[in-house]
Amino acid sequence: MHRRLTLALLPLAAALVLLPPVAAVAQEWPQARVIKLVNPYAPGGSTERVVRMVAQRLSETLKQSVIVENRPGAGSNIGNQAVAQATPDGYTLLNGTSSLAINVSLYSKLGYDPLRDLAPVVLLTHSPNVLAVHPSLPVQSVSELIAYARANPGKLNYGSSGNGATNHLAMEKFKTDAGLSIEHIPYKGGGPAMADLIAGQIQLMFNPPSSLMPHHATGRMRALAVSSRQRLEGLDLPTIDESGLKGFESSVWFAIFAPAGTPRPIIDRINADLNQMLKDPVTSAQLSKSGLIPMGGTPEDLAQLLKEEMASWARVIKASGAKVD
Repeated sequence: MHRRLTLALLPLAAALVLLPPVAAVAQEWPQARVIKLVNPYAPGGSTERVVRMVAQRLSETLKQSVIVENRPGAGSNIGNQAVAQATPDGYTLLNGTSSLAINVSLYSKLGYDPLRDLAPVVLLTHSPNVLAVHPSLPVQSVSELIAYARANPGKLNYGSSGNGATNHLAMEKFKTDAGLSIEHIPYKGGGPAMADLIAGQIQLMFNPPSSLMPHHATGRMRALAVSSRQRLEGLDLPTIDESGLKGFESSVWFAIFAPAGTPRPIIDRINADLNQMLKDPVTSAQLSKSGLIPMGGTPEDLAQLLKEEMASWARVIKASGAKVD
Protein backbone atom coordinates (compact mmCIF):
# COMPACT_ATOMS: atom_id res chain seq x y z
CA MET A 1 0.00 0.00 0.00
CA HIS A 2 2.74 2.42 1.02
CA ARG A 3 4.75 1.50 -2.07
CA ARG A 4 1.78 2.21 -4.39
CA LEU A 5 1.18 5.57 -2.68
CA THR A 6 4.85 6.49 -3.01
CA LEU A 7 4.90 5.61 -6.71
CA ALA A 8 1.71 7.61 -7.30
CA LEU A 9 3.24 10.69 -5.69
CA LEU A 10 6.51 10.56 -7.64
CA PRO A 11 5.25 12.50 -10.71
CA LEU A 12 3.87 15.24 -8.47
CA ALA A 13 7.12 15.46 -6.54
CA ALA A 14 9.10 15.69 -9.77
CA ALA A 15 6.86 18.49 -11.02
CA LEU A 16 7.28 20.43 -7.80
CA VAL A 17 11.06 20.13 -8.04
CA LEU A 18 10.94 21.70 -11.52
CA LEU A 19 8.93 24.71 -10.32
CA PRO A 20 11.17 27.53 -9.04
CA PRO A 21 10.17 28.71 -5.58
CA VAL A 22 8.46 32.11 -5.51
CA ALA A 23 11.17 33.47 -3.23
CA ALA A 24 13.89 32.38 -5.67
CA VAL A 25 12.14 34.03 -8.61
CA ALA A 26 11.76 37.27 -6.66
CA GLN A 27 15.40 37.19 -5.51
CA GLU A 28 16.92 36.83 -8.99
CA TRP A 29 14.59 39.37 -10.60
CA PRO A 30 15.30 41.54 -12.55
CA GLN A 31 18.89 40.48 -13.34
CA ALA A 32 18.12 37.33 -15.35
CA ARG A 33 16.94 38.94 -18.60
CA VAL A 34 15.26 41.87 -20.36
CA ILE A 35 11.79 42.90 -19.16
CA LYS A 36 9.07 43.10 -21.81
CA LEU A 37 6.30 45.70 -21.54
CA VAL A 38 3.46 44.73 -23.89
CA ASN A 39 1.42 47.57 -25.38
CA PRO A 40 -1.75 46.10 -26.96
CA TYR A 41 -2.01 48.96 -29.45
CA ALA A 42 -0.21 50.06 -32.60
CA PRO A 43 2.85 52.35 -32.30
CA GLY A 44 2.14 56.08 -32.32
CA GLY A 45 -1.23 55.89 -30.59
CA SER A 46 -2.39 57.75 -27.50
CA THR A 47 -0.83 55.12 -25.22
CA GLU A 48 2.66 55.51 -26.65
CA ARG A 49 3.84 58.44 -24.49
CA VAL A 50 2.85 56.71 -21.26
CA VAL A 51 4.37 53.36 -22.25
CA ARG A 52 7.69 54.93 -23.20
CA MET A 53 7.82 56.85 -19.92
CA VAL A 54 7.22 53.67 -17.94
CA ALA A 55 9.85 51.70 -19.87
CA GLN A 56 12.46 54.42 -19.38
CA ARG A 57 11.71 54.81 -15.69
CA LEU A 58 11.90 51.08 -14.94
CA SER A 59 15.06 50.70 -17.00
CA GLU A 60 16.70 53.36 -14.83
CA THR A 61 15.50 52.18 -11.44
CA LEU A 62 15.81 48.43 -12.00
CA LYS A 63 19.16 48.66 -13.86
CA GLN A 64 17.74 46.37 -16.51
CA SER A 65 16.55 46.93 -20.08
CA VAL A 66 12.80 47.29 -20.48
CA ILE A 67 11.59 46.97 -24.06
CA VAL A 68 8.15 47.94 -25.41
CA GLU A 69 6.49 45.30 -27.57
CA ASN A 70 3.46 46.52 -29.55
CA ARG A 71 0.92 43.73 -30.04
CA PRO A 72 -2.20 45.39 -31.49
CA GLY A 73 -5.38 43.76 -32.66
CA ALA A 74 -8.88 42.68 -31.65
CA GLY A 75 -9.54 45.76 -29.54
CA SER A 76 -6.39 45.12 -27.44
CA ASN A 77 -7.34 41.49 -26.74
CA ILE A 78 -4.30 40.01 -28.54
CA GLY A 79 -1.81 41.81 -26.31
CA ASN A 80 -3.93 41.39 -23.18
CA GLN A 81 -4.20 37.64 -23.69
CA ALA A 82 -0.48 37.26 -24.41
CA VAL A 83 0.36 38.72 -21.00
CA ALA A 84 -2.42 36.83 -19.22
CA GLN A 85 -0.86 33.58 -20.48
CA ALA A 86 2.78 34.58 -19.86
CA THR A 87 5.00 33.10 -17.14
CA PRO A 88 4.43 35.04 -13.88
CA ASP A 89 8.08 35.85 -13.23
CA GLY A 90 8.14 39.64 -13.49
CA TYR A 91 9.66 39.71 -16.97
CA THR A 92 6.39 40.36 -18.81
CA LEU A 93 4.18 43.36 -18.05
CA LEU A 94 1.06 44.80 -19.67
CA ASN A 95 0.05 48.36 -20.40
CA GLY A 96 -3.60 47.72 -19.62
CA THR A 97 -6.35 50.21 -20.44
CA SER A 98 -10.08 50.63 -19.95
CA SER A 99 -10.53 47.98 -22.63
CA LEU A 100 -9.89 45.34 -19.96
CA ALA A 101 -13.11 46.44 -18.24
CA ILE A 102 -15.05 47.04 -21.46
CA ASN A 103 -14.16 43.94 -23.49
CA VAL A 104 -15.50 41.50 -20.92
CA SER A 105 -19.03 42.62 -21.83
CA LEU A 106 -18.41 43.85 -25.38
CA TYR A 107 -16.92 40.63 -26.81
CA SER A 108 -18.85 37.38 -26.99
CA LYS A 109 -15.71 35.36 -26.19
CA LEU A 110 -12.41 36.25 -24.56
CA GLY A 111 -9.38 34.02 -24.17
CA TYR A 112 -8.62 35.42 -20.74
CA ASP A 113 -10.31 36.72 -17.58
CA PRO A 114 -8.87 40.07 -16.40
CA LEU A 115 -9.72 39.39 -12.77
CA ARG A 116 -8.42 35.82 -12.73
CA ASP A 117 -5.47 35.98 -15.13
CA LEU A 118 -3.92 39.41 -14.48
CA ALA A 119 -2.35 40.91 -11.35
CA PRO A 120 -2.91 44.67 -10.89
CA VAL A 121 0.28 46.66 -10.28
CA VAL A 122 -0.46 50.40 -10.47
CA LEU A 123 -2.87 52.88 -12.06
CA LEU A 124 -0.91 55.32 -14.20
CA THR A 125 -3.23 57.93 -15.70
CA HIS A 126 -6.75 58.92 -16.56
CA SER A 127 -7.43 60.50 -19.95
CA PRO A 128 -10.84 62.17 -20.24
CA ASN A 129 -12.80 63.02 -23.35
CA VAL A 130 -14.37 66.39 -24.11
CA LEU A 131 -18.09 66.71 -24.87
CA ALA A 132 -18.58 69.06 -27.82
CA VAL A 133 -21.57 70.24 -29.87
CA HIS A 134 -22.06 71.99 -33.19
CA PRO A 135 -22.32 75.79 -32.72
CA SER A 136 -25.84 75.80 -34.22
CA LEU A 137 -27.15 73.85 -31.21
CA PRO A 138 -28.68 76.42 -28.80
CA VAL A 139 -26.87 75.18 -25.69
CA GLN A 140 -23.97 76.62 -23.73
CA SER A 141 -23.64 74.03 -20.96
CA VAL A 142 -24.23 70.38 -20.13
CA SER A 143 -27.41 71.20 -18.20
CA GLU A 144 -28.77 73.12 -21.19
CA LEU A 145 -27.86 70.21 -23.50
CA ILE A 146 -29.69 67.73 -21.28
CA ALA A 147 -32.77 69.98 -21.15
CA TYR A 148 -32.72 70.45 -24.94
CA ALA A 149 -32.30 66.73 -25.64
CA ARG A 150 -35.18 65.87 -23.29
CA ALA A 151 -37.39 68.40 -25.07
CA ASN A 152 -36.39 66.95 -28.46
CA PRO A 153 -36.16 63.16 -27.99
CA GLY A 154 -34.65 61.31 -30.96
CA LYS A 155 -33.95 64.49 -32.93
CA LEU A 156 -30.23 64.75 -32.11
CA ASN A 157 -27.46 62.62 -33.63
CA TYR A 158 -24.03 61.93 -32.20
CA GLY A 159 -20.97 60.49 -33.89
CA SER A 160 -18.29 58.07 -32.76
CA SER A 161 -15.20 56.43 -34.20
CA GLY A 162 -17.05 53.12 -34.40
CA ASN A 163 -19.26 50.65 -32.53
CA GLY A 164 -17.70 49.77 -29.20
CA ALA A 165 -15.19 52.65 -29.32
CA THR A 166 -14.64 54.47 -26.05
CA ASN A 167 -16.28 57.66 -27.37
CA HIS A 168 -19.30 55.59 -28.46
CA LEU A 169 -19.67 54.00 -25.03
CA ALA A 170 -18.99 57.30 -23.24
CA MET A 171 -21.99 58.85 -25.00
CA GLU A 172 -24.12 55.80 -24.29
CA LYS A 173 -23.22 56.18 -20.62
CA PHE A 174 -24.10 59.89 -20.81
CA LYS A 175 -27.46 59.04 -22.40
CA THR A 176 -28.21 56.34 -19.85
CA ASP A 177 -27.29 58.47 -16.84
CA ALA A 178 -29.26 61.48 -18.11
CA GLY A 179 -32.19 59.51 -19.53
CA LEU A 180 -31.81 60.82 -23.08
CA SER A 181 -32.77 59.58 -26.56
CA ILE A 182 -30.00 60.51 -29.02
CA GLU A 183 -29.25 58.59 -32.22
CA HIS A 184 -25.82 57.04 -32.76
CA ILE A 185 -23.99 57.45 -36.09
CA PRO A 186 -20.86 55.23 -36.13
CA TYR A 187 -17.95 56.25 -38.37
CA LYS A 188 -14.79 54.48 -39.49
CA GLY A 189 -12.55 56.55 -37.25
CA GLY A 190 -12.67 59.74 -35.24
CA GLY A 191 -11.55 61.95 -38.14
CA PRO A 192 -14.64 61.45 -40.35
CA ALA A 193 -16.91 61.90 -37.32
CA MET A 194 -15.18 65.15 -36.44
CA ALA A 195 -15.56 66.37 -40.03
CA ASP A 196 -19.30 65.77 -39.91
CA LEU A 197 -19.60 67.49 -36.54
CA ILE A 198 -17.89 70.57 -37.99
CA ALA A 199 -20.19 70.38 -41.04
CA GLY A 200 -23.28 70.09 -38.84
CA GLN A 201 -24.27 66.61 -40.09
CA ILE A 202 -24.18 65.43 -36.46
CA GLN A 203 -24.78 67.59 -33.41
CA LEU A 204 -22.47 66.28 -30.71
CA MET A 205 -19.75 63.79 -29.78
CA PHE A 206 -17.05 62.87 -27.27
CA ASN A 207 -13.41 62.96 -28.34
CA PRO A 208 -9.97 63.57 -26.79
CA PRO A 209 -9.14 67.21 -25.99
CA SER A 210 -6.11 67.19 -28.31
CA SER A 211 -8.38 66.72 -31.33
CA LEU A 212 -11.39 68.79 -30.26
CA MET A 213 -9.95 71.90 -28.62
CA PRO A 214 -8.31 73.43 -31.74
CA HIS A 215 -11.75 73.47 -33.42
CA HIS A 216 -13.31 74.91 -30.27
CA ALA A 217 -10.77 77.74 -30.42
CA THR A 218 -11.79 78.60 -33.99
CA GLY A 219 -15.51 78.40 -33.23
CA ARG A 220 -16.19 75.43 -35.51
CA MET A 221 -17.52 73.47 -32.55
CA ARG A 222 -18.36 74.27 -28.94
CA ALA A 223 -16.68 72.33 -26.13
CA LEU A 224 -18.95 72.04 -23.09
CA ALA A 225 -17.13 69.95 -20.49
CA VAL A 226 -14.59 67.23 -19.77
CA SER A 227 -15.66 63.73 -18.80
CA SER A 228 -13.30 63.27 -15.84
CA ARG A 229 -14.18 63.86 -12.19
CA GLN A 230 -11.61 66.63 -11.95
CA ARG A 231 -10.84 69.52 -14.27
CA LEU A 232 -8.05 69.05 -16.75
CA GLU A 233 -5.09 71.37 -16.30
CA GLY A 234 -4.74 73.80 -19.18
CA LEU A 235 -8.40 73.59 -20.26
CA ASP A 236 -10.89 76.26 -19.25
CA LEU A 237 -13.73 73.75 -19.05
CA PRO A 238 -15.88 72.42 -16.20
CA THR A 239 -16.44 68.72 -15.63
CA ILE A 240 -19.70 67.07 -16.64
CA ASP A 241 -20.18 66.11 -12.99
CA GLU A 242 -20.14 69.73 -11.82
CA SER A 243 -22.05 71.19 -14.75
CA GLY A 244 -25.22 69.20 -15.02
CA LEU A 245 -24.87 65.43 -14.52
CA LYS A 246 -23.80 64.49 -11.01
CA GLY A 247 -21.59 61.44 -10.65
CA PHE A 248 -20.74 61.16 -14.34
CA GLU A 249 -17.24 60.05 -15.23
CA SER A 250 -15.93 58.39 -18.36
CA SER A 251 -12.19 58.39 -18.76
CA VAL A 252 -9.77 56.11 -20.51
CA TRP A 253 -7.25 54.86 -17.98
CA PHE A 254 -3.80 53.36 -18.42
CA ALA A 255 -2.35 50.95 -15.87
CA ILE A 256 0.33 48.32 -15.42
CA PHE A 257 -0.63 44.68 -14.95
CA ALA A 258 1.40 41.46 -14.64
CA PRO A 259 0.41 37.83 -15.14
CA ALA A 260 -1.50 36.43 -12.17
CA GLY A 261 0.83 34.68 -9.76
CA THR A 262 3.69 37.18 -10.16
CA PRO A 263 5.48 37.34 -6.76
CA ARG A 264 4.21 40.18 -4.59
CA PRO A 265 7.69 41.60 -3.88
CA ILE A 266 8.12 42.19 -7.63
CA ILE A 267 4.72 43.87 -7.91
CA ASP A 268 5.48 46.07 -4.89
CA ARG A 269 8.84 47.16 -6.32
CA ILE A 270 7.33 48.17 -9.67
CA ASN A 271 4.45 49.90 -7.90
CA ALA A 272 6.81 51.96 -5.73
CA ASP A 273 9.01 53.00 -8.67
CA LEU A 274 6.09 54.09 -10.83
CA ASN A 275 4.36 55.94 -7.99
CA GLN A 276 7.54 57.96 -7.59
CA MET A 277 7.60 58.65 -11.33
CA LEU A 278 4.02 59.95 -11.26
CA LYS A 279 4.85 62.31 -8.38
CA ASP A 280 7.77 63.87 -10.27
CA PRO A 281 6.81 67.47 -11.26
CA VAL A 282 8.46 67.23 -14.69
CA THR A 283 6.73 63.95 -15.54
CA SER A 284 3.42 65.25 -14.23
CA ALA A 285 3.70 68.37 -16.41
CA GLN A 286 4.53 66.29 -19.50
CA LEU A 287 1.51 64.07 -18.94
CA SER A 288 -0.81 67.02 -18.32
CA LYS A 289 0.21 68.63 -21.60
CA SER A 290 -0.94 65.48 -23.36
CA GLY A 291 -4.33 65.57 -21.64
CA LEU A 292 -3.38 62.85 -19.14
CA ILE A 293 -4.04 63.05 -15.39
CA PRO A 294 -1.33 61.32 -13.29
CA MET A 295 -2.85 58.89 -10.77
CA GLY A 296 -0.90 56.23 -8.81
CA GLY A 297 -1.95 54.19 -5.79
CA THR A 298 -1.74 50.60 -4.58
CA PRO A 299 -2.37 47.36 -6.48
CA GLU A 300 -5.54 47.01 -4.42
CA ASP A 301 -6.74 50.42 -5.61
CA LEU A 302 -6.33 49.29 -9.23
CA ALA A 303 -8.07 45.98 -8.55
CA GLN A 304 -11.05 47.84 -7.10
CA LEU A 305 -11.14 50.24 -10.06
CA LEU A 306 -11.17 47.32 -12.51
CA LYS A 307 -14.09 45.64 -10.73
CA GLU A 308 -16.09 48.87 -10.57
CA GLU A 309 -15.40 49.69 -14.22
CA MET A 310 -16.40 46.20 -15.36
CA ALA A 311 -19.76 46.55 -13.61
CA SER A 312 -20.28 50.11 -14.88
CA TRP A 313 -19.44 49.35 -18.52
CA ALA A 314 -21.53 46.16 -18.44
CA ARG A 315 -24.62 48.28 -17.74
CA VAL A 316 -23.73 50.73 -20.51
CA ILE A 317 -23.04 48.02 -23.09
CA LYS A 318 -26.26 46.20 -22.23
CA ALA A 319 -28.25 49.42 -22.62
CA SER A 320 -26.54 50.28 -25.92
CA GLY A 321 -26.84 46.82 -27.44
CA ALA A 322 -23.20 46.98 -28.57
CA LYS A 323 -21.61 43.57 -29.17
CA VAL A 324 -18.58 42.18 -31.00
CA ASP A 325 -18.47 38.50 -31.99
